[in-house]
Amino acid sequence: MTTRRPPTLVVLGGGPAQRHAIDAARRLGVRTVVCDSDPRLGDVEVSSEDTDGVRRVAREADGLIAPGTDWPVRIAAYVAEDLGLSHPISSATARLATNKLAQRELFTARGIPQPAWSADVPPAYPCAVKAPDRQGQRAMSIVGGVEGLDAAVATARSGSRSGRVLFEALVPGPEVTVNGFSAGGEFVAVTVTDRIHFVGVPGVAHRHVFPTLAGADEAASVAARAVSALGIDEGPSYVQLILSDAGPKVIEVAARLGGGHDSELCLATVGVDLAEAAVEVALGRTVARDAVIPHPRCAGVIEFLQAPAGELVSAGGPAGVHFYHPRGHVYAPLRVATDRAGYVLCTAETREEALEAVRTATAEVTFQVT
Repeated sequence: MTTRRPPTLVVLGGGPAQRHAIDAARRLGVRTVVCDSDPRLGDVEVSSEDTDGVRRVAREADGLIAPGTDWPVRIAAYVAEDLGLSHPISSATARLATNKLAQRELFTARGIPQPAWSADVPPAYPCAVKAPDRQGQRAMSIVGGVEGLDAAVATARSGSRSGRVLFEALVPGPEVTVNGFSAGGEFVAVTVTDRIHFVGVPGVAHRHVFPTLAGADEAASVAARAVSALGIDEGPSYVQLILSDAGPKVIEVAARLGGGHDSELCLATVGVDLAEAAVEVALGRTVARDAVIPHPRCAGVIEFLQAPAGELVSAGGPAGVHFYHPRGHVYAPLRVATDRAGYVLCTAETREEALEAVRTATAEVTFQVT
């Protein structure tokens, strides 16, 4: 009698943003092969952005997933298409999901609300100057006027894979994140959370808070339109929006799980295992819409930790606090999301109680650096 081998899933990236999906796959009895340029994080020393290397690893696999970072979403879709593997999104959708300029052009054509933007000059001030094919805050600057614009453009262009630059007017208003899942072409807003930045570090999330103070239904409705426009008919999506006076405006859409432990917050607060659903769909399995319908049961907060600049000697805190880095890691001043030092997730009956629980936990966190 032959023993049927477990399905094999190639995971692009082995860092904190990917761990929930990796753990979910293993709970499902799925064999994972993690590609990461850091041998401490991966099973094979292959960059998650190395198309040829990932293709070699995936030749005997049943599926690929890029659960927490943007550019590998494109790599996974390309390789799946090359090898004839099932995949939740097409390579065309993956290109849209990993290029902010392409998104802006599409949203303009479809009438989806978004900030004023240009590929040539600032449409207004203050303005964000971005590399359109980089994730998060990499190569991004905020300028208040003409002064500093040339330096911001040079930074964005040097970080851009294509050499192009995106200019976006800064829209005032609170920022929210819609964590969603599409099943059979139907979008479900699993959670809508307030996204609060570190003071003085635009774009870098300090905490995600569920439920939002306001605007959840409106944000979910606009997010659904944006996800559909990109062609994300199956699988997870992550949409950032600004709740402006004129209504929600889409900042960006990603065809993946949120990279800030968002799927963990979804599971804790509304009982939806987005990581498990993402693994299932990456293997070509059908995910029923009912499986991703949220059933709110508590409030929750994810708070990220900031370490002082220097070489890490030790870090400590109460149970439930998670640290990202080993002794010897060198912290730079906080500028991008990967400069964060760890996180804590707290739940409680109310939003205020969850925020208080987080404050209590983080007050006991200590870092010793040299």
